[in-house]
Amino acid sequence: MALKQGKGGLAPPFLVMDVITAANARQASLPAGAPKVIRMEVGQPGSGAPAGAVAAAQRALSAGLPMGYTEAFGLRSLRERISQHAVSWYGVSAPAERVAVTVGASGAFPLAFLAAFDRGDRVAMATPFYPPYVNILEALGMRPVMLPTGPQTRFQPTVALLEALDPRPDGLIVASPCNPAGTMLAPDELAAIARWCHANEVRLISDEIYHGLHYGQPIASAAAFSPSAIVINSFSKYFSMTGWRVGWMVLPEDLVRPVERLAQNLFISAPHIAQVTAEAAFDCTDELEANVAGYRRSRDLLVAALPGAGFARLSPADGAFYLYADVSDRTNDSRAFCARMLAEAGVAAAPGVDFDRIGGDHFLRFSYCGPEADMAEAAERLSRWR
Repeated sequence: MALKQGKGGLAPPFLVMDVITAANARQASLPAGAPKVIRMEVGQPGSGAPAGAVAAAQRALSAGLPMGYTEAFGLRSLRERISQHAVSWYGVSAPAERVAVTVGASGAFPLAFLAAFDRGDRVAMATPFYPPYVNILEALGMRPVMLPTGPQTRFQPTVALLEALDPRPDGLIVASPCNPAGTMLAPDELAAIARWCHANEVRLISDEIYHGLHYGQPIASAAAFSPSAIVINSFSKYFSMTGWRVGWMVLPEDLVRPVERLAQNLFISAPHIAQVTAEAAFDCTDELEANVAGYRRSRDLLVAALPGAGFARLSPADGAFYLYADVSDRTNDSRAFCARMLAEAGVAAAPGVDFDRIGGDHFLRFSYCGPEADMAEAAERLSRWR
């Protein structure tokens, strides 16, 4: 007897997770004393949660505070801190009543998609894209619409690309800084896109999880330009709290209650202790900015060194901690290329096909959020491997 299998279980893999598995296996197979695998495949800060935030968690546990369910939208005190953060960083009013604490940004995306769209709705995004956008949309019965971008648009969408769509999409996802290219929309570009979406009844979802990780370019929040936009952010990147699984949303008025009902049923709440830790992370600016300075140094080193190692065509490194490399002069199979680079140079990177199902065979993504010494060693290894 064959039992039914739901189509949701057929979602494509998030290939970078497979690279993590391969890199772990490679590391485990190395003899004692052999040079370690250098990890440039995943966007996980190597610094861990800031010390002050960890101390706050330890105090809470030592005091025996009960760690149970919180409200579905999170601790009121954390939501108020996020509201204050929106004012201090962007000058944007984001009342705590419109802030939802989520199980990472990953938990926010299905909430946003389910609240804003119906099965069959068309949601546009730039190619290349963060793979779970597409995989979650497809699992929910929605239809991704790809906007072809490249160096000419700095791997970002434009109003002209949106105007060319017929019919108009039901939604648009933007990310600035973006994964995998690390490029950013200038504030006036984001404003133009946000206002176009609002005027054309296209629901905008702005992925802002890499805010704080930008190197000279100004940031802006879509909430400043559109009353209908959904903003998604996270404590994983700038705040270095990946494993704590805390993110947040700033919601438009019409979606507050729909998202709350979904959150109550799908997740109940983000982990209580992680919310305590996240709230304290807002007071750790010095440590967090030191992390950003380290990323900037690694970025500068790699931008200078990688062209000499055979990676001459790199995306502009405005923010986040990624470089998207065009390797079409070296391969037409980015998965095989990354596998060979791991086996022969001991450097793990993400194949571009993860981010672009059509053109990604000619690209790969380097993540430079690991230890600075590892990034320098990676550049040397790749220079020798060439």
